[in-house]
Amino acid sequence: MELSNLETIPGKAIVRHLGLVQGSTVRSKHAGRDIMAGLKNFVGGELRGYTELLEESRREAIERMLEQARGLGANGVVNVRFSTSNITSGAAEVMAYGTAVVVE
Repeated sequence: MELSNLETIPGKAIVRHLGLVQGSTVRSKHAGRDIMAGLKNFVGGELRGYTELLEESRREAIERMLEQARGLGANGVVNVRFSTSNITSGAAEVMAYGTAVVVE
């Protein structure tokens, strides 16, 4: 499966557009991560627990998007984008979306 944040896949010809595909996950904060993040706020620096949570969320959202694209018969997804939104206090959605295509 070819992925691109461009409207095309360089060196490939798009022969068919199959439509919008998306994958999302909703994750909540972990109490242990919250405690460590609170302590880190006093001294500054990267909040590694949250960085890891976001990386896991993006991977899961991408995989779900790819599953949907495969189900449509795509071998590529172009215009890949990410979106995040708060669902409730302590929980957020990460979404990956793009256009499923067939490329040669």
